Formats: sequence, structure tokens, C-alpha cells
Amino acid sequence: MDRFATLQAFIRVADARGFAPAARGLGLSPSAVTRLVAALEERLGSRLLQRTTRAVTLTDEGERYLPLARRILADLEEADASLQAAQAEPSGRLVVAAPLAFGRAHVGPLLSAFLSRHPAVQGELRLGDRIVNLVEDGIDLAIRIGDLGDSSLRARRVGATRRVLVAAPSYLATLGTPQKPDEIAGHRCIHFAGFNPTPEWLFEHEGRRQRVAFAPRFVTNAAETAVQHAIDGGGLTQVLAYQAAAAIRDGRLRVLMPDYERPPSPIQIVYPTARLLPARVRAFIDMAATETRWSFLDLD
Repeated sequence: MDRFATLQAFIRVADARGFAPAARGLGLSPSAVTRLVAALEERLGSRLLQRTTRAVTLTDEGERYLPLARRILADLEEADASLQAAQAEPSGRLVVAAPLAFGRAHVGPLLSAFLSRHPAVQGELRLGDRIVNLVEDGIDLAIRIGDLGDSSLRARRVGATRRVLVAAPSYLATLGTPQKPDEIAGHRCIHFAGFNPTPEWLFEHEGRRQRVAFAPRFVTNAAETAVQHAIDGGGLTQVLAYQAAAAIRDGRLRVLMPDYERPPSPIQIVYPTARLLPARVRAFIDMAATETRWSFLDLD
């Protein structure tokens, strides 16, 4: 039997000095209240109430136990109120994981703005391109680019990005502009190994996929380095559009063969469950969904 229900019944009977008025206040039958009080007395091994045909009074044990029972229920109500307040107003520690380059450029500024808006939240941003286990690593949510492999995670889409092949205008002016994947073999290639350790690029055209292997002139596991080497005229490289968006928009890089690009990859916020999310997690997800522009499809 619910111990808190037995305490509540005992306090109501003591205050009302009767089972019938206590039952009316609790919305229960007098027999149900009688059973609750009897269960409490049996568990304690002491009689708390003296019942007569005229009134119900406290025994000596009941007199000593009543203030303790009131304190227990008050503490419970305070704990409930505290948790409900925490759910209403974001507070506590928020741990966010994100890919290295995307996290620096986009998630970091968003988290800074979020913390300014919610001063009771303490934020932590973990950057890295390794897929982390949210539960085991104590992470509230993560930004992931691409389709999810773990179907147990909940996700909310907040943008999309292309995978683009780029080169500097100066390089293209010297060595020409490839029009089809088959023409890549005649060019210098910069391999960003963050996609795949194997030096090959995947293209898609009219529903047909094509893998193009190449001998890289330069290899790096950092997208920023691959992009900068391409800007410097080092050759062709394939990266996610957000990694080269600034250079593309200001003309330092050109997008090649857009008709051969694979379908865009979603940018998603993932989290372990949709039930009973802390206010800080839900507020961050809502802010990202409504106030960010994480679409890297139109690069003009």
C-alpha cells in the first residue's frame, strides 16, 4: 500500500477528528480511509488514533508521530515543486556533442547564445568526429550529419548539407574543369580521409552510383586543411558543403559536377528518448530548430 497515501489519510483524520470528514476531503470512502490508517498502524506496530462512537483522538504515539508525518509530506511536496520548477525553467548541466568543424562554426555559437538566455544552465560542448554513445558518455544530445544507424535514438532534423567536389578557379584555369567523374583521373586530388580512409569518391547521376578511385596528391583527416589546400590551388577535393561554404560564396572555390552529387545529408539533433526530457534539453532542441539556418544546399 502507498506509504504516502497512508500518511495523508492519517493527517486528514487527525485534523478532521473523524474518518467521515477526512474521507470527504480526500475524495475517498470512509472504509478506504479506515484501511489506510489501519495499514499505517500495522506497519508501525502502534495505535495512532483512539476511536470512540463520539470522536477520534490521537494516542500518545499519534501525538508524537503527527508532526513527523507532516514534515515528511511537506518535504515530498517541496521536492515535487522543485522538480516541476526545474522542468519549467532550464537549469543544470547540458552536454552537447558535435562534429569538430561543424561544432566550432555553428554549434558553439548556438550554445553560447543559449547559455546567455538561460543563466541557470551550465554548458559543455564536446567536439570530435567519432560517433559517441550518448548514454554511456553522459551526453544529453548530439549533432549528427547523415542518416542514423542507431534506430533507438530520437532525432529532430535541423538542416541539410550537400557533399560537394570543389577546386580553386586558378587551378581550373590551368588544368581545366572536369565535366564527368571519369575525367577526375587526369587531375590532382586532395583526399579528405574523414569520409573514408580509402581514396575514392562516390557520385550519383540519374539513379546510378559511380565510384571513382584516385591516387591522392595530398591526404588529410581535417576538412579545413583539405579546403585550404584546394583554395591554394592544390587540386580537387570532396567535402561537406558547410565545410567549404564561405570559400564557395566568396569565389575562392567552385563547385564541380553538381549533377553528379549524391542526395543531401540531413543535419539532425539526436537524443536518447523523447519522454520526460529535462527543460534544458528540450529548450536547446527547440532553439536549434527555430532559430538556426543550417541548410547548406543553396551555396550561391
